[in-house]
Amino acid sequence: MTVWRWAAGLVLAVALVLCLTVPAQAQTLGGAAVLELTVYRSPTCRCCGHWIDHMKAAGFAVQDVVTDDMVAIKARYGVPDDAASCHTAIAHGGNSSDYLIEGHVPAADVQRLLSEQPNVLGIAAPGMPMGSPGMEMGDRVDPYTVVSFTQAGTTTAFAEHP
Repeated sequence: MTVWRWAAGLVLAVALVLCLTVPAQAQTLGGAAVLELTVYRSPTCRCCGHWIDHMKAAGFAVQDVVTDDMVAIKARYGVPDDAASCHTAIAHGGNSSDYLIEGHVPAADVQRLLSEQPNVLGIAAPGMPMGSPGMEMGDRVDPYTVVSFTQAGTTTAFAEHP
């Protein structure tokens, strides 16, 4: 009987360890922190859905929030008018601060932002540049600049894309 009790205790201990470690592991992807996005978008914007797919393919966990009032979302979070695009996202990654992601910014730029953690409010691909993630049009890729922006609305080039 003592062997049976010992085995049952061991199984219980292993189960307890697994219960305590699985949530921590669920927050990682390949040993790195899962990068999370909350995306606000209009219900009629299909390109935003394509951008969300691009971000998921890059390993981001995405919460998709559909809203009819994108103007209020942009005002609430402080997106400068000259950086505005069709959707607004909030990036939460690992130990970094939250950042705004405005428009069709490539996943690699968001990952770089979260890695470098500059003192900015966010980054944006102003307008809707053809060929940016979610805005693919065959072989057409217009050159565009992803800009960083501050709380005061100052923008600076963050990344250049062909």
